[in-house]
Amino acid sequence: MLYGAIEAGGTKFVCAISDETLTIKKRASFPTTIPEETMQAVVDFFEPYKEDLAAIGVGSFGPIDIHKDSKTYGYITSTPKLAWQNFDFVGTLKKVFDIPIAWTTDVNAAAYGEYVFGNGKDQSNVIYYTIGTGVGGGALQEGRFVEGFSHPEMGHMLVVPHPKDAFAGNCPFHGNCLEGMAAGPAIEQRAGRKGQDIPEDDPIWTIEADYIAQCAYNTTLMFSPDVIIFGGGVMKQQHMVEKVHQAFERLLKNYVETPKLENYIVTPFLKDDAGIFGCLALARQEKLDTN
Repeated sequence: MLYGAIEAGGTKFVCAISDETLTIKKRASFPTTIPEETMQAVVDFFEPYKEDLAAIGVGSFGPIDIHKDSKTYGYITSTPKLAWQNFDFVGTLKKVFDIPIAWTTDVNAAAYGEYVFGNGKDQSNVIYYTIGTGVGGGALQEGRFVEGFSHPEMGHMLVVPHPKDAFAGNCPFHGNCLEGMAAGPAIEQRAGRKGQDIPEDDPIWTIEADYIAQCAYNTTLMFSPDVIIFGGGVMKQQHMVEKVHQAFERLLKNYVETPKLENYIVTPFLKDDAGIFGCLALARQEKLDTN
């Protein structure tokens, strides 16, 4: 028995095949172009394993329709990637692979990967954010995604502009939301260069840490989670976690007692593989749920 995973990102798709223990046997990535091209590459990847493939887990860029009783369940909906708007992702897969398919957002998949294998293991309430080209968030309570009429869009929570930050924010919808102020493009627009080229002692990182700490503060008071995991390219800056811890303490002012910060606000144990392992774990769970 094999499981499949599709981490469908806005820039690239990552596909993987695992055995029953979720040990990856093969993986590949393809650029995200137009549905016809990218999905054909996905089908070609899985086709040789079709007879042994038990389920596929998909974590997709969005927004997506997650409600199984909806006419557009399994669709990518109002994405800014025009070619993918209102695309029937799950339906397209089902035409070739008539097996259980787990369907969620890419950041939910990463949250699930950390919940099963990483820094969220053995915890009941896990929150995961990716801070990169955009900002997204996923939340798990006792192994179930926190969602309602749709999946959360926590990356668009409003944040208070830092007193030394004159940047207005680059989110076309909300301006100074978390994504508009703290995602990679916001850093680049302020500094005129990419984050990896900015020195560690540049004041821009103090501003960046403040916005991420505001996110952690809001999340703490809304969810009281066991752990908050910050992934994505911005958090690959090794100095950022300590800066976020310091800013978070200043904001919280001991209003509530959290776990020790070194265990509470962390980066992903699985690093860049949180999403793909989350998709595999979701595929396995989907198979168990349909038996």
